[in-house]
Amino acid sequence: MSFAYETAIDRMYALGHELSQTPSQKFDLAHMRTLLGALGNPERRYPSVLIAGTNGKGSTAATLASILQAAGLKTALYTSPHLIRLNERIRINGEQISDDDFARLHAKVDDAAERLVSQGALPWHPSFFEMLTAIGFQYFADRNIDIAVLEVGMGGRLDATNVVDPRLAIITDISLDHQKYLGDTVTEIAREKAGIIRPDGIVIALPQQPEANDVIGNVSIELNARAISAVPFVPPVSPASESVLARTNEGQIISRYPLSVLGQEILIETPLIGRHQLRNVALAIAAAEELYRQGFPITPAAVAEGVRDTRWPGRLQVIAAKDGSPEYLLDVAHNPAGAWALRSALSALYEDRKITFVFGAMRDKAIRDIAEILFPLAERVIATPINNPRSATAEEIREAAARISSDIEAAADTVSALQRAQATTPKDGVIVVTGSVYLVGEAMQALNLRIA
Repeated sequence: MSFAYETAIDRMYALGHELSQTPSQKFDLAHMRTLLGALGNPERRYPSVLIAGTNGKGSTAATLASILQAAGLKTALYTSPHLIRLNERIRINGEQISDDDFARLHAKVDDAAERLVSQGALPWHPSFFEMLTAIGFQYFADRNIDIAVLEVGMGGRLDATNVVDPRLAIITDISLDHQKYLGDTVTEIAREKAGIIRPDGIVIALPQQPEANDVIGNVSIELNARAISAVPFVPPVSPASESVLARTNEGQIISRYPLSVLGQEILIETPLIGRHQLRNVALAIAAAEELYRQGFPITPAAVAEGVRDTRWPGRLQVIAAKDGSPEYLLDVAHNPAGAWALRSALSALYEDRKITFVFGAMRDKAIRDIAEILFPLAERVIATPINNPRSATAEEIREAAARISSDIEAAADTVSALQRAQATTPKDGVIVVTGSVYLVGEAMQALNLRIA
């Protein structure tokens, strides 16, 4: 790790966490446009797809990017947050931005920002997320990509990514999260997400909560946007079972089902398991079909290959048992909707096996609600803090979950929690690491798992 890279990362984090700015500072697209204008508007040099939603937007983005790459397109992917390193958020054809490129582009963007502030063109230095987004846009332009798949950081209407003119917008499932910034109801939050829809544009979505459906539908009508439903690409699944689940010869759990794509029946095999992931894959495939109609060289074979090769770690990721240790399942379930999705998958995968939860979350999350959904499934729950200033302490988690169980163990850190889980979980049991994305990242480091 070079000194220049370390300095760039330190300067990024000195700006504060991406959610630590006041709404007036973070949510101002005019400031983002000013910054990008000083860089020569790199975001205009390639076509893009913009994805918003509460849950599933990262999985949808990763799947669509993999399909586009399989079609032979030089494909950029911008996502957030990261599991371990900032570089994970900025990728081309699956490869993270290098430390040297990150340091070089940080210097370029930071110099532009400082100059704009000194000239009075900006009232303050851009935020953490604005800086990172500008770095990503510049990197993609420098590398002459064919298309970028961009995940909204939070909300949509005033998110820093929403300065692009996307070929199409995708809206994934919407639920309560980030209420401090986006509103206290699904209707209010949906209005923020629907802010990525463009006049006379294209929006791809699936039926979901009625309040969200109403907002997406009304905004599409008001803007004369063409709405495309991804329903034809969602396989029928029995409510009582995960009938599409299968295991490969290597023991990997996947979802497998036939599907008609671009007039041809193909076999879909996705490593993104869980009923909710079928919806995310459907959105990505619907987007791929629409991009084909816009002239991109996408084939049924590329769709099948791209879905099969999708890598999106830490989302219902199963780590097979070895060396006498129980099986692991890693999943980011940092809001109630994510917790329900995890519970559904656990009920299907591990109905008769003893479950140990290793759980950590940010203190501003709905810990009590998540605990009420998940913890009744567990034989044991181990609460742990995360190496993040926003992290809830183990005691705060225990207090929030006291109504569900008073027998929640506390660990000093993630490594200690994993060691305790390994020591107390039977070999035929399963250790579920869940809650914050940062907890899952720390667990992956401790278990020596690759991010990509």
